[in-house]
Amino acid sequence: MAINKQTEKTPMPEQNPATRAANFEEVATGYTIEMAQNEAARCLECKHRPCVGGCPVNVQIPDFIKQIKEGDFEEAYQVIRGTNSLPAVCGRVCPQESQCEARCVRGKKGDPVAIGRLERFAADYHMDHEAKKETRPEPNGHRVAVVGSGPAGLTCAGDLAKLGYEVTVFEAFHIAGGVLMYGIPEFRLPKTIVQREIESLRELGVKIETNMVIGKILSVDELFEDGFEAVFIGSGAGLPSFLGIPGEGLLGVLSANEFLTRINLMKAYRKEYDTPIYQAKRAAVVGGGNVAMDAARCAKRLGAEKVYVVYRRSESEMPARLEEIHHAKEEGIEFCFLTAPVAIHGDEDGRVNALECVSMELGEPDASGRRRPTEIAGSNHRMDVDMVIAAIGNTPNPLIRMTTPGLDANPKGCLIVDEDTMRTSRQGVYAGGDIVTGAATVILAMGAGKQAAHAIDGFIKDKQD
Repeated sequence: MAINKQTEKTPMPEQNPATRAANFEEVATGYTIEMAQNEAARCLECKHRPCVGGCPVNVQIPDFIKQIKEGDFEEAYQVIRGTNSLPAVCGRVCPQESQCEARCVRGKKGDPVAIGRLERFAADYHMDHEAKKETRPEPNGHRVAVVGSGPAGLTCAGDLAKLGYEVTVFEAFHIAGGVLMYGIPEFRLPKTIVQREIESLRELGVKIETNMVIGKILSVDELFEDGFEAVFIGSGAGLPSFLGIPGEGLLGVLSANEFLTRINLMKAYRKEYDTPIYQAKRAAVVGGGNVAMDAARCAKRLGAEKVYVVYRRSESEMPARLEEIHHAKEEGIEFCFLTAPVAIHGDEDGRVNALECVSMELGEPDASGRRRPTEIAGSNHRMDVDMVIAAIGNTPNPLIRMTTPGLDANPKGCLIVDEDTMRTSRQGVYAGGDIVTGAATVILAMGAGKQAAHAIDGFIKDKQD
């Protein structure tokens, strides 16, 4: 197939904004075969493959795109699957624009190749056509425990299973998937997709035990006593941060973590589920990341007439993906930039009725490299709202750290690891994902899980010598 000189990405079909803002169905509906091959033909098949260097899990991008060009969509999937345990997930939520696509040569004179959309296409094609199942490798006789079934844990488990390890994943919730199940809304990542990805890991031999809170039901030390030779901790960062302002105890104030968990994991948006959630008429979401976008868009879908995103910096400093900001704006979310909350006010019944804010201006850069926001004196103003959602970040739950002697952590409660091996201060214990970095992206967590699997394999082999 000849090179497609089209400078713009092949558009991805989407639901109409007005329609999708009232439902939880997936926003983007995916490429057709014709669209996928058209976009694949934009790839130059560069010899130095810069896109691969931008992928935390080392997907051989030109190779799988070439297979799509040639019409062998199952082989495209198998190429991706060689290094990525969750292709359908990554194709939907990975920030390709700042990673693989950021290094694409086509991006110098137009749009980069739509790598993420093509990855999603290959994964969806595989699932839709029920192509060949995973082949379980020959067991090597060694056992590894993985704590947490989020992206870091699933990746570590999958990579070790491919090497013949007997891997058991311990998940605290009643269903596997971690943040992929409780944190990311259905309209961005359908839960059936997550569960089918997990089923592929089960086909490799990965065992998953749910309702297992490590640090309470079993300790890390007891896992070793049970015969596991190494432990990977990928339990995430599920402890929400709050605003620290007056009025946070009022009815109608909640963390984005609770809000999204009730909606995504407990299906609060579906009438047949007995998991109700307060549905606001006017909601304010405080924060500027992807979680804030998810919370705001969920509030809109639950029936809020007005939804505000309150962010203390300007739009150019927002850490959320450009695609998520764009979709939120299309759906009618209103953005209040250079605005910071200072108090939450309530009525006589103790319910939220207003968010008091101040206007901000940007000064010199702070430690994050972004310009520091400072308050403009006398700029106090109120927003009439009946719900305030804090989406300003999460920290790791301290349970595992507190029940595992000798496990070092930084002042924020994140486990300290060797960056090359993901090894903690305890021999045989490795960690990765949000429990190490704090809240970050799915793909970075997967990269950490992959690094840890490689290191665990080396650790166990060294013990045999």
